[in-house]
Amino acid sequence: MANIFELLRGKKNGNGNYDKQPVIVQGITGKFGSVHTKLMLEYGTNIVAGVTPGKGGQKFQDVPIYETVKEAITASKARISIVFVPAKFFLEAAKEAFEAGIKLLVAIPEHVPVRDAMQAIEIAKQNNAIMIGPNTPGVIIPGLIKIGIMPAGPFMEGNIAVLSKSGTLLYEISNNLTTSGFGQNITLGIGGDPINGTRMIDAFDMIKDQPELEGVVIVGEIGGQAEETLAEHIIDIGFKKPVVGYIAGRK
Repeated sequence: MANIFELLRGKKNGNGNYDKQPVIVQGITGKFGSVHTKLMLEYGTNIVAGVTPGKGGQKFQDVPIYETVKEAITASKARISIVFVPAKFFLEAAKEAFEAGIKLLVAIPEHVPVRDAMQAIEIAKQNNAIMIGPNTPGVIIPGLIKIGIMPAGPFMEGNIAVLSKSGTLLYEISNNLTTSGFGQNITLGIGGDPINGTRMIDAFDMIKDQPELEGVVIVGEIGGQAEETLAEHIIDIGFKKPVVGYIAGRK
């Protein structure tokens, strides 16, 4: 599987900083796609192309729009896509993205049919790609790149990873960390739909070997056994850095 940190921040340039990786937006002209594209651009995310069938050749916020993902990738060399399309069109959009060469797909739509989500995950695996979501708030490396619908305010650069099943709690807990002086090197929303392209244990394995990592915060919700599975995995591999877990809800 592709390395999420290499996809999100690439390698350091000659100045010792990470280059901003190119991102495309599928559904850039829709109600939510347009609003959050603007916010991501304001954060500094390097959005280089949008995809909306029937609107190729137009621009949104000076971002060129293409008819297909393949055309957008050919023009931009992007390997990351964020998807804002209605749930019923998600599988088609994900399939197009993965087969065109996208290696990290952030799936915003909620209530994607279970079978469609499962098929999208299988296509991602076949193409050595990562899918986050569906129904995810996205992923952010504070100060560098924001791919999602999360507000920017709660997050600060640092060395704590936050992995959360809840979008709202992702913001709340990150904000509490920030105000207490604990910045984040990545925060990632697993997604609220029943089927997740990146499970909690997958997300942990993606971030656990980063040398700058000082600790991990896991935010879970009642129902299922993802948190128990991850806890057993952390013990089994002998992970030595601090891990704090919080499970929200009541039966």
